[in-house]
Amino acid sequence: MAGKQAKILSDQAAQDLLFFADTTRHPDRNRVIVLLSLKAGLRAAEIAKLTWEMIEGAEGEIGSTIDVRDSVAKKRHGRRIPVQEDLRQALIALRPSSPGSGPIVRSERGGSMTPLSIVVWFNRAFQATGLSGCSSHSGRRTFITRAARLVHKAGGSLRDVQLLAGHRSIQTTQRYIDGDSDAQRRLVSLI
Repeated sequence: MAGKQAKILSDQAAQDLLFFADTTRHPDRNRVIVLLSLKAGLRAAEIAKLTWEMIEGAEGEIGSTIDVRDSVAKKRHGRRIPVQEDLRQALIALRPSSPGSGPIVRSERGGSMTPLSIVVWFNRAFQATGLSGCSSHSGRRTFITRAARLVHKAGGSLRDVQLLAGHRSIQTTQRYIDGDSDAQRRLVSLI
């Protein structure tokens, strides 16, 4: 990741972003955009290209995983991501307003949003909420950092975070993870 990294979102900033989404003309769609970034760690291009077939079970219900297929993933490195409960509820709320198949996130004209339109949407949302230094990648970076901090509670390892992120290299995953100075102080006090 060359250049400046996207900021990690605090819990309050994430809530502000979701509140903003809820006040827009398309609150259900926009809430899904935010949650796909924050709770599934998807990139803007993956959000734009995600289809209902990638998340629905055989009976048309919201499945337990998101199947990010190689065709939509960066470097054709697909993965499966468990569907977090807030995201599941947002997808269920969005589903009735969406045609039978095709993209989950649709533009006002009915087609899929482009990756650039997702990036622009996030930029406008961050500007409207006063969150500077954030980008469409902030939700993904927040997801990866939070997953890395909590993975031990789930009995997992950094390799599990790497797989959820869709990174080929553990070093790439490590570059996404933000340190926590409070945790570092607590750790040193235990030594």
